[in-house]
Amino acid sequence: MIARAARFSLVVLGGVTAFLASPLVAQHDGPFRIAESGRSYPTLAEAVAAIGGGEGTILIAPGSYRMCAVQAAGRITYRAAAPGKVIFEGVACEGKAALVLRGRSARIEGLVFRGISVPDANGSGIRIEQGDLAVSNAMFLDSEEGILSADDPGATISIDRSTFAGLGRCDRGLSCAHSIYIGHYGALSVTASRFERGRGGHYVKSRAPIVTVSDSSFDDSAGRATNYMIDLPAGATGTIVRNIFVQGRDKENYSALIAVAAEARENSSAGLAIADNIATIAPGVERRTTFVVDWSHEALKIGANRLGPGIANFATR
Repeated sequence: MIARAARFSLVVLGGVTAFLASPLVAQHDGPFRIAESGRSYPTLAEAVAAIGGGEGTILIAPGSYRMCAVQAAGRITYRAAAPGKVIFEGVACEGKAALVLRGRSARIEGLVFRGISVPDANGSGIRIEQGDLAVSNAMFLDSEEGILSADDPGATISIDRSTFAGLGRCDRGLSCAHSIYIGHYGALSVTASRFERGRGGHYVKSRAPIVTVSDSSFDDSAGRATNYMIDLPAGATGTIVRNIFVQGRDKENYSALIAVAAEARENSSAGLAIADNIATIAPGVERRTTFVVDWSHEALKIGANRLGPGIANFATR
């Protein structure tokens, strides 16, 4: 259900002070303002429709919004006026996500997505079906999935300075959901981001042929029924560098932290560089695991990584 917006009242949401839109307001006072035209709209969907196949930036006032939107065309930036204080919560469009994106490109800046679930257990903050996607300074919390993509081999996805927590599930006999699951996109980049408290599946799963994961942290110590930290099921080239990994106790599969080509050898993995990472097992957990397990049998470049007790460096399957 899409709420109409306008008059604002000050409330506290989970420790975050936010302005909630109440239901009776004139259109020019709406919380969704297009920077280029200066016009404001009561719902996100109306602001998206106003940009249509063009290009524009939607500035979003602080608040908690139980609404969603579908971008079918154009190039749109969704920017929080106050980063971390714009929350899209509990509502998915098309049974998919808070934002369903299939335009030419989208940028997400400073938004929070929380509590998204749908009948097929893939409720996401963002469903990217087509076009380039750039995400920065965003949070994806306590949903079934953070970001889920379809296939667009000519496009790229980049994620920077973002948090993924309380995501994933692998129950009910349905397909698993993950913190991030990227299909056959051209390339994926994840930088300076944080993953924690997974609730099933993998933290990063990607079928893109080129992958960069750098300067990020994967804290699985409070995870539940999780699997790999990074899963490249079809293989990939690129770099996995300067990350910190902590494998937790409650694992569905603890055999590896990083898995390469476990499902198929669709992409070349020759030269995939994995170096300068730190990996440990959570305190009080005694087991043996392997940092990188490779099914591609190609020449990976495994550099110097600091591994804690119980973690072997590399294995092939």
